Amino acid sequence: MLIWIPVDGSGDEKRSKIAKLFELKQWALVDFDAGEIKSTRFFEKREEFGEWVDFIILENKFESYIDFMNEGMMVLCVREEETIEEIIEAYKFKELDEVGF
Repeated sequence: MLIWIPVDGSGDEKRSKIAKLFELKQWALVDFDAGEIKSTRFFEKREEFGEWVDFIILENKFESYIDFMNEGMMVLCVREEETIEEIIEAYKFKELDEVGF
């Protein structure tokens, strides 16, 4: 399963922190399978990756998320998590909030 996370641009899985859409420097694409992170890749633009992505995780529920939903992605938002590791851990235990209409 593939998950987009907008990040601050450090390009490092351990140090990257989630960012608001208008402040993002990079997109982290997390390949999550069997309860663990298989890989994390970073992109300047989402369009650089042309395959289906299942989820996007945003910093808060007030972000502009309609375009992502129209692309068929499930949109989630963090509560207090900041790093990719913290976010995926929360995802594993269903501790992220679903964003909806």
